[in-house]
Amino acid sequence: MRAVDAWAIEEAGIPSLELMERAGEGLARSVAAVAGAGPIRVVAGRGNNGGDGLVAARLLRAEGREVDVLAAGNLDELGGDARVNLERLDGEPPRALGPGALGGSAAIVDAVLGTGAGGAPREEAARAIFAINAAGARVVACDVPSGVDASTGEVETEAVRATVTATFHAPKVGLAVDPGREHAGEVRSIPIGVPRGAPEASGVGSISSRVLALVPRRSRGATKFSSGSVVVAGGARGLTGAPCMAALAAMRAGAGYVQLAVPVSSEPAFELRLLEAMTRGLPDSDGAHTPEGVEGVVELAGRAGAVVLGPGLGRSTGAVAFARGVASAVEAPLLIDADGLNAHAGALESLASRSAPTVLTPHAGELGRLLDRDPEAIGASRLRSAREAAERSGAVVVLKGDDTIVAAPGGPVAVSPGASPALATAGTGDVLSGVIGTLLAKGLEPFVAAAAGVLAHGRAGIVAGGRIGADHTIASDVIEALGPAFTIAEDLPSAPSPRGRG
Repeated sequence: MRAVDAWAIEEAGIPSLELMERAGEGLARSVAAVAGAGPIRVVAGRGNNGGDGLVAARLLRAEGREVDVLAAGNLDELGGDARVNLERLDGEPPRALGPGALGGSAAIVDAVLGTGAGGAPREEAARAIFAINAAGARVVACDVPSGVDASTGEVETEAVRATVTATFHAPKVGLAVDPGREHAGEVRSIPIGVPRGAPEASGVGSISSRVLALVPRRSRGATKFSSGSVVVAGGARGLTGAPCMAALAAMRAGAGYVQLAVPVSSEPAFELRLLEAMTRGLPDSDGAHTPEGVEGVVELAGRAGAVVLGPGLGRSTGAVAFARGVASAVEAPLLIDADGLNAHAGALESLASRSAPTVLTPHAGELGRLLDRDPEAIGASRLRSAREAAERSGAVVVLKGDDTIVAAPGGPVAVSPGASPALATAGTGDVLSGVIGTLLAKGLEPFVAAAAGVLAHGRAGIVAGGRIGADHTIASDVIEALGPAFTIAEDLPSAPSPRGRG
């Protein structure tokens, strides 16, 4: 945004004061849309964010609204365009934000800290954030909720919890990634008249529906093998459901041929459950995989387009050795999930030596084990954690959540636009594994396969939740909705959802 502002001023010839006026006008419209009867309180900081708030206060007063401007700091220190707008403010001048000043507000405008802020807010800003959150009123954040890092979504201490965030020109990364996403509320992008040709964000972006157009479709001359061949390696006694769901999801996602590599003692259970998939019983011990089964997976993988490792694997000593052996020996594209990931705790860097593409699909707890830190620390820095894991493993990392993050080592990051609470149920992570495994088997680059799989999986959750109700959807329903999810051309509406996946 700093580059956009500089370009708009220097190249497009738009005065910076005019950009602030347009931003404040859009902010005022957003406030008017949510504020009921009663006073509007604008809490202004000492930077340009405060200047935007002052513009909004002036315009709202001109429309006859009762507006108080409360200073989070000494506004006499304002300079530049913010100073001009302080001098333009008609009516009652700003006063200090004191105890009880926000009580009875119809709406509060958070114009304390903007996109340039980082780290823990200073004392005066921290007091303002606390007061805004304690007021219990609707809050409209100016560009980004104060306390949220606009580039990462991280919240170091405390941040404003907004009802609406009016963000200027384009959404900021920190509004799409938790915990910033949770604080942003509804995000409204406000155009401020920046013409085409301005610098664009690179490195991080929202997953677009256009990615689904890259998924190969079956031709008339296709065979079951050319449509995508997937091997699912996992399963243990009492854990047969997960590999079944991964296999069914792979088939619904378009795989023409699916094989399961499972403990031989559990093979009859898979034979009874799956009509269209083939099974291969491997040596086991007490119902769990052993290292002796690695050779069998390597053999199957030699004729497959991708391997999905981990669903229902369990955490026995033999299963851990099996998972590490498969990851090391298989030369096909590999997706690792669930206990396949847990098996690599303390050995994440070993995956970097693989010659074929690798995709990891952890939730926060699994990524915490891979990076040797608490899940809470992962949740506090999701973007940073996903990037670190991608660098250390040499793999594409899919950090699951409503803001599912797809990070390529040394490369771009794609963020899910959001899905549905229907996905907050057991087994939907196995469904995602099967979907991405199929897209790898179809020959897509691992980053594209992961992004397309995340989007299709999220759409399937929306479709299934719409058919059955989010509270009543199970993973099998999501599998059945995969066909429509891949074929729907228009964007589906996102639904609010709890953070996390099954």
